[in-house]
Amino acid sequence: MLKKLALFAVVLCLTLGVSLAQAAPDPLFNWAKTPTTLTFYGQSTFVLTHGETRLIIDPWLTGNPWKVASADDIDVQYILVSHAHGDHIGDAAGIAKRTGAKVISTSEITRMLAGQGVTNLHPMSIGGKWNFEFGWVKMTNAIHGSGVAGGQAAGFIINFYGKVIYFAGDTALFGDMAYIGKANLDYALLPIGDNYTMGPEDATEAVGLLKPKKVIPIHYNTNPLTKQNPQDFKKMVESRYNIPVLIMNPGASITL
Repeated sequence: MLKKLALFAVVLCLTLGVSLAQAAPDPLFNWAKTPTTLTFYGQSTFVLTHGETRLIIDPWLTGNPWKVASADDIDVQYILVSHAHGDHIGDAAGIAKRTGAKVISTSEITRMLAGQGVTNLHPMSIGGKWNFEFGWVKMTNAIHGSGVAGGQAAGFIINFYGKVIYFAGDTALFGDMAYIGKANLDYALLPIGDNYTMGPEDATEAVGLLKPKKVIPIHYNTNPLTKQNPQDFKKMVESRYNIPVLIMNPGASITL
């Protein structure tokens, strides 16, 4: 009799366990099944998407020669701005005021945007890190003009639902990229346009310091001073390091 009761209890527990699992699926399991995508809008403008969460980096849509989308097409919860030059800060204020998105940038840029009526702001400084709904952001150095008095250009290491992306922003090559590489980067988004930023040769050296799993070239072919053939960069990187280089056409998306 006791054996029968024990067996019944085991069956009951297993049945309840299955029912509860079906009724309330593990949110971490669902999170892992949801794809994360990266969409390129030309120059240095990207959107990261995971389910209903969307983040745009350097939202230059108005005046962008690739004309992939208008600023009114963009619906995001987060905006990252690396510096205040027009081809990077772009439509940040307009998108933020229309959508209520949180702008993550340097203290100087967030103060400037506050003066333009943006209210949802998160100021950071070089070396700082902060957790957000999607993961975290760490602000890195970038050797470039800031576009705002007293400011400094920046890059970002972004952990977006477990994918670690280094967005270098506009920068020259610098030795501390070796330290940035310790973040175990899944993707490095590196400028190759030259003249205003590092060119293909220096960007290839940067890959050697960063050691990402994959590389995406950015900030080229939007004006005559940044004209480059990304295939040349791809050949240099892949032959030297055997690290894949993904050349994204404006408007294209990839699953990370």
